[in-house]
Amino acid sequence: MASNDVAVERVMTTGLVSVTPDTPVEEAGHLLLEHDIGSLLVANQDGGLAGIMTSTDFVDVVTRDRSTDDHTVEQYMTTGVVTVAPSDSISHAAARMLDDDVQHLPVEADDGNVAGLVSTTDLTAHLAD
Repeated sequence: MASNDVAVERVMTTGLVSVTPDTPVEEAGHLLLEHDIGSLLVANQDGGLAGIMTSTDFVDVVTRDRSTDDHTVEQYMTTGVVTVAPSDSISHAAARMLDDDVQHLPVEADDGNVAGLVSTTDLTAHLAD
């Protein structure tokens, strides 16, 4: 099997860290640092995907010199999140990342639940093997 024909599920990260839209921004930032990750999934009340909060979103918070007191993830998260399926090829995932200018793609299973996350780091690590 060619390297770019590998299914996303073989390279994706599982055991994801998630928050809710009402999570304080400061708490979300601490989670990113504590877990050494670049994004947090934002789950709605039903457990579905409401958005994603990335380290890039935090750069926006900091560069605009916004106080994070009383601010929640919902105010800064990215909504309308682009996803891929576990069976999609990594070349398809890479193309989605380029087309949509994102570095993290939640992997959405057929039942609508998030099964994992594939990032540019995951793709690079796979290619380096």
